Amino acid sequence: MLSEAQCQEIFERVQRASRVRETEVFLEASRSALTRFANNIIHQNVAEEGMQVSVRAVVDGRTARATTNKIGPDALRRVVEQATQIAGWQPPDPDLLEMPGPQCYREVKRMCPHTAQLTPEARAQAVEKVVRRAERAGLTAAGIYANSYRIQALLNSSGLFAYHQETKAEFSVTCFNEQGSGWAKGSLISADQLAIDELAERACQKALASQNPQELPPGRYTVILEPAAVLDLVGFFSYDFAATAVADQRSCFTQRLGKKVFGENISIWDDVYHPLQSGVAWDGEGIPRQKVVLVERGIVKNLVYSRQAARKMNAAPTGHGFLLPNELGEAPVNLVFAGGESPFEEMIRTTQRGVLVTRFWYIREVDPYQKILTGVTRDGTFYVADGEIQYPVRNLRFNQSLLEMLNQVEMLGPAVRAAGEESFEMVVPAMKVADFRFTEVTKH
Repeated sequence: MLSEAQCQEIFERVQRASRVRETEVFLEASRSALTRFANNIIHQNVAEEGMQVSVRAVVDGRTARATTNKIGPDALRRVVEQATQIAGWQPPDPDLLEMPGPQCYREVKRMCPHTAQLTPEARAQAVEKVVRRAERAGLTAAGIYANSYRIQALLNSSGLFAYHQETKAEFSVTCFNEQGSGWAKGSLISADQLAIDELAERACQKALASQNPQELPPGRYTVILEPAAVLDLVGFFSYDFAATAVADQRSCFTQRLGKKVFGENISIWDDVYHPLQSGVAWDGEGIPRQKVVLVERGIVKNLVYSRQAARKMNAAPTGHGFLLPNELGEAPVNLVFAGGESPFEEMIRTTQRGVLVTRFWYIREVDPYQKILTGVTRDGTFYVADGEIQYPVRNLRFNQSLLEMLNQVEMLGPAVRAAGEESFEMVVPAMKVADFRFTEVTKH
């Protein structure tokens, strides 16, 4: 793995090999390992360690990037020459700005030594306990337990130097038999805080409660969405908050900035410094990330800006740009939804006729401007009536506008760090939503 001194040394080698005035180097080194299990046995244990050096050169208002996974003198000279040559082939970019100079960064501590050093034996012991829990319930367990350690650094010829190290522990389990299934997932910086026993218990209980699901006719129902289900949906908003997307009229918030789009109980911000968040405190050009209030009491208040977008739109950059060159511009990647104080049990108790959803899968966007999505429930879908969970139901396909959905939120639970399969980790609450539209019943 790369220390700050080693990153600086690699950058100096690149600079000596470069014949252009502006050069940028993005360094990433990672070590990851994964234990995969299925049919109640571990069937795969893999580990990977790698590094990449990505060089961006600027030639007469043109820019391009080339990448290598080697750091020897010849490899660095070659990647610098490739970046320079490719840049010369590009058309001039009238919006290209000079590389920024040194920046001040707010510290974010995202490194857990124990997580970085987690052994295959430790992962196997945790998996064994999960499998034994599933076997006692007559279920089959499948899933993964992974840990990783990543270092990222960004340096440029204007004197910028940004460095970040982070660990991640992730556990996902599905418990099932022929009559039903249950699922749970967690993702945290520290493996010590990953409550694997609780996740396994939740997946087992969901599977046992899901036995022999009944068919529920499609229609509009009140839905109680667990945090993972909320995350799977609202992650589709990420690029809509980009200033570039709004300017290009690709965003569902085009011509809606400053207007009330959601219900008053919906507030959203992007905040890499939130204690439940992860990620680096700088963007693809090294600009410090700022906390940005995106939605306040239903009103779309702000967008996020890269340096280029900010200059075009007479705004200040917010530290949300991607590595240049790119076609996307910027996006918030540390979304936080304001939660409420409603316990999950109260959401169920106050529901006369509704559906409880554990998570969604295979979600696709149908209409980007009304933010209509379609997808299917999975691994724990239940009919709720008269304030109680009545019985499991077959999975349902939904066709739902998120703009409409977030105008119909009746209750919010506390915001938590959630992990799903359709979007990146974020901080979201459970939600009780009226008139959610289910269109079809699946066969299983």
